Amino acid sequence: MSVLNVALAKGRLADISMDYFRAAGISCPEFDDPKRKLILSDESGIVRFFLGKPSDIPTFVEYGAADIGIVGKDTLLEEERDLFEVLDLGFARCKMSVAGPVGQKERWEKKTRKKVATKYPHIAEKYFREQRRERVEIIKINGSVELAPITGLSDVIVDIVQSGATLDANGLVIYEDVVTDISARMVVNKVSMKTKNEMIVRLIRDFKAELLKKNQL
Repeated sequence: MSVLNVALAKGRLADISMDYFRAAGISCPEFDDPKRKLILSDESGIVRFFLGKPSDIPTFVEYGAADIGIVGKDTLLEEERDLFEVLDLGFARCKMSVAGPVGQKERWEKKTRKKVATKYPHIAEKYFREQRRERVEIIKINGSVELAPITGLSDVIVDIVQSGATLDANGLVIYEDVVTDISARMVVNKVSMKTKNEMIVRLIRDFKAELLKKNQL
């Protein structure tokens, strides 16, 4: 019996995704255990879930450790892995923006050498290159990127923005939008799409039906 391996980004994305699996008839009581493991199986034993860091999900899928993954579009753009993006799930919507201190946008625009802190160096570098701003130094930050302009490490940041509350709390405002259509996406391993096609197509169909119910499509 074939097992469908699914990689989920830990946290809110996995919680929302599991609601859609339940709607598709795939129940995983282990997921609700506060001491849940990193690898979980549904009640039928046909679907196995991996819980990992968002940045690792595309890697699991590209190399076939997982047949399917659910992760944000921001991660897919940053990682640029070789896989099929089959479905925009519509939830966890946000955008990626250039943000900086209030009242400093004009000064930022006039600077000949700019410093940008971000968790997404590949996306940021590509964006500024396409904007023909070659004199931009990209600084990789793994934690609270909002600290960078406050402490003088950078002039601005490139980061995910949802409500804007975090920016506001730290005296930052949006200068420019980099990517505006970020949401959770379902991705599939290219080989799995052939070898487990029936299982995958059925799951995509069930997810689409639930998305239509929730007006996400």
